Amino acid sequence: VQGGVLAGDVTDVLLLDVTPLSLGIETLGGVFTRLISRNTTIPTKKSQVFSTAADGQTQVEIKVHQGEREMASDNKLLGQFTLVGIPPAPRGVPQIEVTFDIDANGIVHVSARDKGTGKEQQIVIQSSGGLSKDEIENMVRNAEQYAAQDKVKKDRVEAVNQAEGIVHDTESKMDEFKDQLPSDECDKLREQIASVRELLAKKDDSDPEEIRKVTGNLQQASLKLFEMAYKKMAAEREGSSGSSGSK
Repeated sequence: VQGGVLAGDVTDVLLLDVTPLSLGIETLGGVFTRLISRNTTIPTKKSQVFSTAADGQTQVEIKVHQGEREMASDNKLLGQFTLVGIPPAPRGVPQIEVTFDIDANGIVHVSARDKGTGKEQQIVIQSSGGLSKDEIENMVRNAEQYAAQDKVKKDRVEAVNQAEGIVHDTESKMDEFKDQLPSDECDKLREQIASVRELLAKKDDSDPEEIRKVTGNLQQASLKLFEMAYKKMAAEREGSSGSSGSK
């Protein structure tokens, strides 16, 4: 159709080419994160910034998938590549910009660039993924059929990801403020962290709402404690600058 439109032999109708299925990448916990939705008119370009999942992570693997399911493993893997040489930093700090650029011929250029160093890696693939019309329709039908199950799976993964992030941040802050925190309060926080970890250990059976509730309690308790530590630090600094000024 595209050829006909460009050559000028198609009259009265302009049929635009679209992406047959959504395109995206696998993110933490195996979730399929869409960058370009199904039926998007091409050419098109979309970027999104991601980060690392672990402290000191120096590389990220970009797995490009196509499909309509919520979990990446249920979609078609089109290709993958690794961006290396990311400077070690705490999780969530590096800024990795992933770009999907589809030209008028349906060729997809996927790139990942570390915004800190400018290092970049890319892959070129066909947006159709070599699938027939029947296969594409079948994938769309499957997504509709499993939508409810997929939503539950994705919800659980997101609750787990959030919980792991909050546990990590709480432990980092406890270490940072260890001199200002009362040891009995720290012990209480550690108990709450242990409760969250217990739920995460059986994450496939845990209720996402239960994970969120326990994680929320931990977050509230830690925020109160860190606020107390911060005020204590500020008071100490104020006291030391006041005493040095009176000499």
